[in-house]
Amino acid sequence: MIKYLIIDDEHIAHGIIKRYCDLLPNMELMKNCYDALEAFEYLSTNEVDLIFLDLNMPKLKGFEFLKTLPSPPKVIVTTAYSEYALEGYELNIVDYLLKPFSFERFLKAVNKAVTSTSKTIASPNILPETQEKSIFLKSNKKYIQVLLSDIQYLESAGNYVKVITINETITVREKITDLLISLASDDFLQVHKSFAVAKKHIKSIEGNRILISDHIIPIGTMYKTNVIQLLK
Repeated sequence: MIKYLIIDDEHIAHGIIKRYCDLLPNMELMKNCYDALEAFEYLSTNEVDLIFLDLNMPKLKGFEFLKTLPSPPKVIVTTAYSEYALEGYELNIVDYLLKPFSFERFLKAVNKAVTSTSKTIASPNILPETQEKSIFLKSNKKYIQVLLSDIQYLESAGNYVKVITINETITVREKITDLLISLASDDFLQVHKSFAVAKKHIKSIEGNRILISDHIIPIGTMYKTNVIQLLK
């Protein structure tokens, strides 16, 4: 479950973000905060995985608030002001959403937050909980959450990509290059203009072919260097 916090002085913004999150599985709203001081008080005794943060708020601005947090969770900025984007990335935010933003753009930001590695703070004598990375894929007007570790390979088919997992094949309307960016993971390698593979699922490499389970994946001439680097 991804526990999140909304920090924004506009009630409408809270409603939009909450409605978008309700379309996704495993998203749990912990609190609506209407200024940074309210959020600071909440975070002093509670932990969340993700913050949706507005910048132009009374009392304490968004980035000023972020700088006060010793170990901030993942942060997605939601603002109407584009001029602060550079400062945001210097503070290691996950993404910068300009209002008004579509659900598709919102989903890409959440996917980046889910798939990026987060810091785990462990109490003495307590092992940190291992959380598998996942991504939301849109297929036939519904959103399916898929563990990255279950994805064996991607196959481009025109304007669609087949995502072949251990248990099923999911077809999404997206370019393979864009999908690889959304995965935001070094665990995947493009080996052909129409194929990308999960390194962990490679059974063998022979000549210009990769064997994954019972599937044979071709290696394109332009992508041989990628495979050679993998073998070093």
